[in-house]
Amino acid sequence: MRRTILTAEHEAFRQMLRAFVAEEVVPVYGEWERQGHVPREFYKRLGELGIFGIEVPEEYGGAGQRTLTYQAVVSEELCRAGVSFGGSSVHAALCLPYLLAHGTPEQKRRWVPPAVTGELMTAIAMTEPGTGSDLAGMSTTATLSEDGGSYVLNGAKTFITGGLQADRVLVCARTSPPTPEDRRGGITILVVDARSEGFTVGRTLEKLGLLASDTVELSFSDVRVPVTDRLGEEGHAFSYLARHLPRERLTIALLAHAQASAALEFTRAYVAERTVFGRPVAAFQNTKFVLADCQAEVAAMRALVDQALTAYDTGELTAADAATVKLHVTERSAHVVDACLQLHGGYGYMREYPISRLYADNRVTRIYGGTSEVMRTIVAKSLGL
Repeated sequence: MRRTILTAEHEAFRQMLRAFVAEEVVPVYGEWERQGHVPREFYKRLGELGIFGIEVPEEYGGAGQRTLTYQAVVSEELCRAGVSFGGSSVHAALCLPYLLAHGTPEQKRRWVPPAVTGELMTAIAMTEPGTGSDLAGMSTTATLSEDGGSYVLNGAKTFITGGLQADRVLVCARTSPPTPEDRRGGITILVVDARSEGFTVGRTLEKLGLLASDTVELSFSDVRVPVTDRLGEEGHAFSYLARHLPRERLTIALLAHAQASAALEFTRAYVAERTVFGRPVAAFQNTKFVLADCQAEVAAMRALVDQALTAYDTGELTAADAATVKLHVTERSAHVVDACLQLHGGYGYMREYPISRLYADNRVTRIYGGTSEVMRTIVAKSLGL
């Protein structure tokens, strides 16, 4: 079925991106996976291509597009090639929207243009070792100094994507303790300079998948952060997080759909070439039926994410809608990717085949941005349960 949300401009962008990925990413991607991150200079190449600035207003060096549909194209093309742009997905899809939505005019002039070019890379630090999805339970603190000119930051964060190479990190910290009436109050976002004294990048965490995307631990020991580097109002961070979570969850659903679609195409090509008992694997009825089911699943996912993209662009995507989309698409995507790996047989378990990489990378979509269990809780609450 024809997709009505994509235009000729989207397709021109797709062809440019496809050529770039084939020429500059695919040949070296195995090396990036082995070293656990992409080269820092590669982010400047993405900046030159305009990847970071698609939704950034022209006054800050961006393209000024007010749509998330180009992010769908990026996800689809990366999955089609079995690669990623490392930790920069958080920089472009999460951090830049935070800066644009909550930064002062001075902060945006200072941070956004270099973030568009890739000269200044960002990460966001919410999760702590003992809290997981319970962000209200964070214990990292930021205490106002006696002269009122800076915050003194102490604590630790974990699972920080892109934290190894980030120049600025959006750190969520408690500027006042929680109360029995409001556990979520008192959290503030500070845009912390990674060169600050007391700012330490800890272990690079070894993951099941997403091997070219660096994920680290961070710690803060009496890190001084100027008050002028506070993002938004003090104590309002949780409301900001809630505002941006639907977007984050939709981008994860876009990735999961793209992974399922790519898995189907990889498998369709594989079963046509691979022979078993003197016949192509594609000739067996089981293969045909499994891939027919996968095609139906992918088509349903695409319809759902396209509808959600339209709702997001028009400001109508609710938190419950985003949770519904993320829950359904990530769960069904896992089913499709698993079925496709099974049709590869033993070769599907080998990392030289892209289906193996997809299988490992796909697993986290049901965890980050809110687990499937959290999504079910949100959806159930929207039903009045």
